[in-house]
Amino acid sequence: MALYDKIGVGYDTTRCADPFILSRLLHHLAPSRDGFYLDVGCGTANYTRAIAERGIRITGIDFSRTMLERAREKAPSLPLNNARAEALPFRSESFSGATCTFVHHHMDDPVAAFREVHRVLRPGGRLVLLNSTAAQMEHYWVREYFPELMERATAPYLRFEARGALAAAGFEVATSEAFDVTDDLKDWFLLCGKNRPELYLDPRVRAGISFFANAQNKNEVEVGVERLRQDIASGRVAEVQRKHAWDGGDYTFTLAVR
Repeated sequence: MALYDKIGVGYDTTRCADPFILSRLLHHLAPSRDGFYLDVGCGTANYTRAIAERGIRITGIDFSRTMLERAREKAPSLPLNNARAEALPFRSESFSGATCTFVHHHMDDPVAAFREVHRVLRPGGRLVLLNSTAAQMEHYWVREYFPELMERATAPYLRFEARGALAAAGFEVATSEAFDVTDDLKDWFLLCGKNRPELYLDPRVRAGISFFANAQNKNEVEVGVERLRQDIASGRVAEVQRKHAWDGGDYTFTLAVR
């Protein structure tokens, strides 16, 4: 069973389009009313739907049938396709731009996937990525409680750094913008508990985060959660957060141009 088929059933319990993230995706995408856009790895289409609700024509692709079933329940009229990013079922130069949110670390071959996105974009088309960098992940304080999980989670970013993969696929990287998680974050992805560590104690929150859902060592999760519970109670978690603090952002928006 694919990872996102496994977590797709209850995914929307804790995951939704965050207003600030949506605003920055739209800022970098700079969509036109007569354009046509693609959301690569749309999942349950939270951001696809939110973009469509702004009057922008957009379609999504995802490899998980379970995620797409949930998406179609919420937005029956939204055009969605079951496909891999490495083999997009569209003609060349079909789209004005594309988004790819928290996805490329799950791709088997990000360079091949970005080449496909490059193929289906029109000249001058924009691709907006949102994901972590390896350097950012090295400073996540959750590493203190789940060190083996963090090593495995960071590995794809070390193999396929976004800027390098985009350049290898033929894109020109125009700009990068660091994004810091705030207390009012609505989309509870991996670092949702940066300032609210108690979120990680909730199994529903962990179930919607691939970092936890894909953990092979369930004992590490259980032990880490219990250590975190104790540190929250004692106040030690604040010391852990200070130790890992840095000013390089938590995630990065990357704008690439065809």
